[in-house]
Amino acid sequence: MKLSVVILNWNGKEMLRKYLPGVIANSVSDDVEVVVADNGSTDGSVEMLEREFPQTPLVILDRNYGFAEGYNMALKDNPADYFLLLNSDVEVRDKNWLTPLIEYMDAHHDVAACQPKIMALNQEGYFEYAGAAGGFIDRYGFPFCRGRVLATVEQDQGQYDDIRDVFWATGAALFIRAKDFRYVGGFDRRFFAHMEEIDLCWRIRDAGLQIVCIPQSKVWHLGGASLNQGNPRKTFLNFRNNLMMLYKNLPDQDLDKVMKARRWFDCLAARKFLLAFDWQNYKAVRKARKEFKTMIPDLKEDRDNNARRRTVTSIPEIAPFSIIFQYYFHRKKRFSQLNNFT
Repeated sequence: MKLSVVILNWNGKEMLRKYLPGVIANSVSDDVEVVVADNGSTDGSVEMLEREFPQTPLVILDRNYGFAEGYNMALKDNPADYFLLLNSDVEVRDKNWLTPLIEYMDAHHDVAACQPKIMALNQEGYFEYAGAAGGFIDRYGFPFCRGRVLATVEQDQGQYDDIRDVFWATGAALFIRAKDFRYVGGFDRRFFAHMEEIDLCWRIRDAGLQIVCIPQSKVWHLGGASLNQGNPRKTFLNFRNNLMMLYKNLPDQDLDKVMKARRWFDCLAARKFLLAFDWQNYKAVRKARKEFKTMIPDLKEDRDNNARRRTVTSIPEIAPFSIIFQYYFHRKKRFSQLNNFT
């Protein structure tokens, strides 16, 4: 099998019922299969899949392992050359959506992963927050995208239709070479969910491999199907996992100054929640930093292993500036306005 499109599901029965038919109709061929991996759902997802989609291979996990370990387990024995990790709330409309991805990856063996252009399903014509036209991070670990800088999402007017190197490809539709996924160790299970794909992509880039966005392929993503923006659980995971990612992957010469700056940025974020009387998210930020500190001894081995595997001295897709300062102080709210980077 050349490509396995794997959808990890957790209590997404209605999402699957709505969007899986389009994925199947526009994907399945002699070289492509669509697989659903169920992450311990309790909403009758498995029974619905067996009844309404009997032709779709099903991997059943015994409990909810989260996005990271759920995919590790679902892909463990998958023999395909390529994996495409697809969220259950992604709509596929084009029967040729896979062709540009496969052709590019077949022709570029130094590219480990790619993504299609991600459009917003609930705001026609606009990019989707989690991925847009390819992801980047700034020097302090804050992610942004071509088409989405912090809270500002752009309308797609073809401005990012070129294929270009990116720092990270979204987990909503992550196309990755199976051997490279395994070479860098797959997802870090400790992340559970959120930012695990950025951590994975950082290890890929450190290994000297490339990641690209291929806008000639396009999908529509609903987003927020698991945790909505502003959910304290999501805030906790984003802050904790971002700190984990930085600690694991930053070079020695950058670690101390970046982590000191992040302490300041995180305190500022907590203060913002506090002034808004958002006690739950305020506590989530504090809890994230506290838990990260307890995890440092466990992360040191990963940091050492990542340093040994590193084959590059710099990654140009890591922005040399603070995206927060660019956005709030310089009023640069579109990716194309980020001079000397775009």
